[in-house]
Amino acid sequence: MDLELEAYIMEHSEGEPAILAELNRTTHLNVMRPRMLSGNLQGQFLRMLCEMIQARRVLEIGTYTGYAAISMAMGMTDGGMVHTIDINDELEEMVRDFVHRSGMEKRICFHVGDACEVIPRLDELFDLVFIDADKRQYLEYYRLVFDKVRSGGMIVADDVLWDGKVVDTQSRDAQTRGILEFNDFVQSDSRVENILLPVRHGLMLIRKK
Repeated sequence: MDLELEAYIMEHSEGEPAILAELNRTTHLNVMRPRMLSGNLQGQFLRMLCEMIQARRVLEIGTYTGYAAISMAMGMTDGGMVHTIDINDELEEMVRDFVHRSGMEKRICFHVGDACEVIPRLDELFDLVFIDADKRQYLEYYRLVFDKVRSGGMIVADDVLWDGKVVDTQSRDAQTRGILEFNDFVQSDSRVENILLPVRHGLMLIRKK
């Protein structure tokens, strides 16, 4: 996106909470691949979505440094819970520190491990699932969580445009193939309604009928 246009968008969107601005800076200074961070635009979108659907149970697949988890928790009322899963235990201390400092500790349950092993153990019915992990496994995540999402609930998948590689016939690496397989499956799934939004790297909004 044009930098001037991006700046205009941010000037006309809800401001970034101080703790998330600090998390943003810390991630860019200390963590590899900081572009994986959700950032304020996507964070505010997820927070507002949680408020709109009055989410009380949320699942996030792919915590990274915790930006999206904290954002979604901020959109929930007391008693709500975000279950967030990440396989990278090297970031655990940083995630837990920022969750604590954000004041969202009672609304976030952080699971360290393989999501494909953790998800079946979660005895919850979710209002919202946010998928932002290994692109090669998006369809597997979708299948694992589908029966754990309530009727009328939402599944949101990030990176579904994958830097434009979805329309580049020369880009057929394993991650691109995973995204293409996921997008095509959702589009043909009669159990849901879906819309693909060109927000950041592409967000697929999926509503379970």
